[in-house]
Amino acid sequence: MIPSFSRIIDLEQPRFSGMPIHPAHKPGYFYALHRRHSDPTGTPRTSAAGVLTMMEHTGTHIDALSHQAAHGCLHGDIPTSTVESPAGFSQHGVETIPPIVKRAVFADLNPLDPEYQFTADDLERSLGDTRPNPGDILLVRTGFARLWHDEAAYLKAAGAHKSATIWAADHKVTAVGADNMAWDVPGIVDKETGVTLFAHFYLLPQKGIYIIENLNLEELATTGLKECLFVCLPLKLNGATGSPVRPIALI
Repeated sequence: MIPSFSRIIDLEQPRFSGMPIHPAHKPGYFYALHRRHSDPTGTPRTSAAGVLTMMEHTGTHIDALSHQAAHGCLHGDIPTSTVESPAGFSQHGVETIPPIVKRAVFADLNPLDPEYQFTADDLERSLGDTRPNPGDILLVRTGFARLWHDEAAYLKAAGAHKSATIWAADHKVTAVGADNMAWDVPGIVDKETGVTLFAHFYLLPQKGIYIIENLNLEELATTGLKECLFVCLPLKLNGATGSPVRPIALI
């Protein structure tokens, strides 16, 4: 029997030229209408079609395991030199991510200060008695989705402290996701490893946990719920390191 849902919530941010883009992924996104209805055809039927140019890691998207390496290796201790080529990756490309239809737990931490690093304790306080089970998705609202039309402000969003990333990995989630650019706070250096974007260094190559970025969790927050059914379908872009997604929450 197919379960019924009273509400479907769209978790994707709109895509447009000028939306926030991480500096490493500039120029990011460009769409141009190439074929126009105003072009002469000599028939009553006209067509329109455009050209889309974009980096994988722009807008609401998911990071494949090939996106990051630790000490020269992808997840599973696969040397990057053995699997990467100009055509992409022969292992851990985004096409290997199965359709995600899983329970998600939702930690609403809004409001947070710019570049605040939310901790494991912050997550536990927000979730109360709710906890992610192995295989679940962890979603975190910082409140910065409201600044999606202001790149400078959005790039200063709060993000995960190392303790929050380790907490998520210890709960063996399938993926983490937040309404910010990188889950992490860009530019923060982890003193132990010397890396920035600690979660990217830890979750993807070491733990095999995906990262979903630039979610819009504002509507989900209005429900007051701490869990939902989460659906996320990456595109089958062979060998790619990420994919745009349009995730939804089913209530």
